[in-house]
Amino acid sequence: MSLYPIVDAHEKGFAENQYLDSPTRTKVEETGGANIIFIKDNKFVTVKSPTILPSITRRSLMIVAEKYLGMEVEEREIPVTEIGEFEEAGLCGTAAVISPIGKIVYGDKEICYSNGMEKMGPKLQKLYDTLTGIQMGRIEAPEGWICEIG
Repeated sequence: MSLYPIVDAHEKGFAENQYLDSPTRTKVEETGGANIIFIKDNKFVTVKSPTILPSITRRSLMIVAEKYLGMEVEEREIPVTEIGEFEEAGLCGTAAVISPIGKIVYGDKEICYSNGMEKMGPKLQKLYDTLTGIQMGRIEAPEGWICEIG
């Protein structure tokens, strides 16, 4: 079911497609392969929906944002009309951890995020550096995150 939307997106010149909620088509859900995260001020905002993938990477980033970077974390419905109000946007998942979003096209609107076309914005970069630092053992992990296998 996800093959047609991504092929269609690629044929139109986009790197990824974004899904909206199926009942109203007014709220952000996720993309075909990753969860969406947004940054505004010192706030990490991510989608709360029963239909999205319960990503371990997204949950880990929520903990990193709050406990390591002192950010406020909001997990909530995000109306698609609100996406232009955020400073930074990214996709998160296992393989890339975070991939910056430079632009979202919605109807006839183009929403551009600073730094996203070239590199991650500063707060997404801090999230990425902190989580990968934990994964690589450079930063102390929260209790229960790392188990030694003998």
